Amino acid sequence: MGLNIFVLTGAGISSESGLGTFRDASGIWTQYDLSEVATPEGFARDPAKVRAFYNARRANLAKAGPNPAHVALARLRRDLAARGGRLFLCTQNVDDLHEQGGGADVVHMHGELTVTRCHGCGATWPDREALSGETPCAACGAVGTARPHVVWFGETPLRMDEIEEALEEADLFVAIGTSGSVYPAAGFVSRARRLGIRTCEINLAPSDNARAFDERRYGPATEVVPAWVDEVLRDG
Repeated sequence: MGLNIFVLTGAGISSESGLGTFRDASGIWTQYDLSEVATPEGFARDPAKVRAFYNARRANLAKAGPNPAHVALARLRRDLAARGGRLFLCTQNVDDLHEQGGGADVVHMHGELTVTRCHGCGATWPDREALSGETPCAACGAVGTARPHVVWFGETPLRMDEIEEALEEADLFVAIGTSGSVYPAAGFVSRARRLGIRTCEINLAPSDNARAFDERRYGPATEVVPAWVDEVLRDG
């Protein structure tokens, strides 16, 4: 039976593609009051402001492309599968750079920027255009309910049952480019350790929970991730 790896990725893997992170010194949290643009309450107060914020993020994503770290993880998935193993790729990122880099079956626990959701009936559809309050929902016909399919503060992350099951089946848990401060994802390493699963952190600098990992590797994701993938495939 092949190697089963659970990889969790965060903003650090996409920052080298030109996408802003939330938590660094020049991150999105320092530029916006996220209670106004990333909460259900903020959307209820001023949906136009929220849509404008996410329209800017969609425009930023449209200019970005996958980097060698995304491509390396796609290669890892293919090669593990060929050997009877599995890569379960779970991301906190709402961008689609994993998919652009050749990834498949990516679990977006915080939603997807390139998907629009009806705030009324919950229907979703692929959408890279600017969000508009004038667009009717194709499912229920409501107008003014279009919002990004992104998990806001105070909302429950997506596909948690599937994530928990995959973590229980893993031989190795790896966190790449995560801050270690956003739950429930920040708790995955502790859960993995309780299950007796080996853990590894790959990051530009130590995360908030770096000491919880068995192994730690630091440096740019575009360099460290491909090297780690090469090592896994060579030794596995």
